[in-house]
Amino acid sequence: MKSSPHPLARPSPGAQLRELLASGQFVQAPGVYDAFSAALVERAGFPAAYVSGGSASVAVTGLPDLGLMTGSEMADHVGRLRGICGLPLIVDIDTGYGNELNVRHTVERMHRVGAAAVHIEDQQAPKRCGHLEGKAVVPVADAVARVKAAVAAARGTDLLVIARTDVLAVEGRTAAIDRAHAFVDAGAEMIFIEAPESVDDLEVIGSSIDAPLMVNVLANSRTPLLSAHEYQELGFVVAIYPSMLLAAAATAASEALGHLVTRGVPPGDVASPRDIFEIVGLSKWLRWPTEIGIAPNSSRS
Repeated sequence: MKSSPHPLARPSPGAQLRELLASGQFVQAPGVYDAFSAALVERAGFPAAYVSGGSASVAVTGLPDLGLMTGSEMADHVGRLRGICGLPLIVDIDTGYGNELNVRHTVERMHRVGAAAVHIEDQQAPKRCGHLEGKAVVPVADAVARVKAAVAAARGTDLLVIARTDVLAVEGRTAAIDRAHAFVDAGAEMIFIEAPESVDDLEVIGSSIDAPLMVNVLANSRTPLLSAHEYQELGFVVAIYPSMLLAAAATAASEALGHLVTRGVPPGDVASPRDIFEIVGLSKWLRWPTEIGIAPNSSRS
């Protein structure tokens, strides 16, 4: 009888993401900020998840997205997410956390902890959320050097390198497309132009760059909110939703706290403890001793 493959024998995270992209499927990757949100995304049936630097900074360190979270903190965060989530993770590595040597170290470390892809950007330090005012970018040569360092560090692995530019808000659309071409020449396998402000921007970007494209989707922000099908029709292959779950959690948590303050009791229309534990595999854990031949309710210590 043929045995089932061991869970650890599945394709690498990078290979999983590459297979998705090769299939022509439009990849929606909701942002995850902790192990529980990662479990929710996987349970909902999405093909990939996104690890936002901004959401990680808020959730892990309690700091705003100003480049304050370190590369080590981000790598530890990704490692924890991989412990619960089998989806390919697209990881935000900001500016690479330093010079080209730091970029190499960061990319190699992200591969070791199980990232499927990383994206590196061209902002000056201290960087900030791409949808905030006051961004500044490094010169083209410096931006290209970062991308080259990331590509070289990923060579020989399945890790996909995505190049992000924030220059659109600083120098305009033509400059952004020019940088995208330079990043493709430097070996980037996917391009991420941050914060297009109109459908026309999206159309021109989609028709001007001969490489797979990623779009960043945020409510109440700069880029038009379109459906997955509409983004795909415009030439994009991946959409990330960095703060959707974090924003939803913030809203729901604030409402629950307000309920407790005003009424003295927690709201009743919420998930039970068992419901919550099931999201992270309660029944599977409880069945496991029996599945491996250990009697249930064993008294052995």
